[in-house]
Amino acid sequence: MSAVEQAIRARREAGSGALVAYLPVGFPTLDDSIAAAIALVENGVDILELGLPYSDPVMDGPAIQKATQTALQNGFRLRDGFTAVEKVRAAVDAPVLVMTYWNPVLQYGVDRFAADLASAGGAGLITPDLIPDEASDWMAASEAHDLDRVFLAAPSSSDARMRQAVGASRGFVYAVSTMGITGARSDVDAAARGVVSRLRDAGCTSTCVGLGISTADQVRDVLSYADGAIVGSRLVAALAEGGVTEAARVAADLATGTR
Repeated sequence: MSAVEQAIRARREAGSGALVAYLPVGFPTLDDSIAAAIALVENGVDILELGLPYSDPVMDGPAIQKATQTALQNGFRLRDGFTAVEKVRAAVDAPVLVMTYWNPVLQYGVDRFAADLASAGGAGLITPDLIPDEASDWMAASEAHDLDRVFLAAPSSSDARMRQAVGASRGFVYAVSTMGITGARSDVDAAARGVVSRLRDAGCTSTCVGLGISTADQVRDVLSYADGAIVGSRLVAALAEGGVTEAARVAADLATGTR
């Protein structure tokens, strides 16, 4: 069982589910992003998802796009992602997944990327624009380096695509709560329940819901039917508005929805 699966199981056995938090590496600076990630874990986050800034973030909403563009303008380089993972893992005992579009991995070299991520202490990858039937290189590299593979399932996914995501994923399947881009919403789309239900029917034993979750009540609601709740834009906005202190405060508030 991977570290991610262990973290989810521990929260499930405690009677709730896991809080998964996303932050982009390098925003507002590399050191600040590392400090913020550590602070989130210290304030109740169970699993970290560190995003690699990319020039064409097709799935990201305004808050995350702005943050990643700032990171790129400040000189972010892909190797900074490995540095961040290594420093976070040295400071806190929580699994760290990397969220990345596939092109940077291809440019770096798939096996080289997997080896460097494993060496840094990373748990695996979330790949929003990679589908299982085009992921043979990543499947092989992740097996070779004992890394998790998190694929996405959306309301529009066919039953066959659901089964593919379940069969190919390790760690959890990322259930996209709504069609569209990331961003905090007043209500998490009811379609999330449908996605999770269909994933369960396809044999999924671990699924986390993302896109649109921004309050402790939403975290609690999602955890009534899923294994984890993923929060990104709300935390990125907090970091932008009030620095590490505000991001930590928001994390602590969100974590009340898991306990």
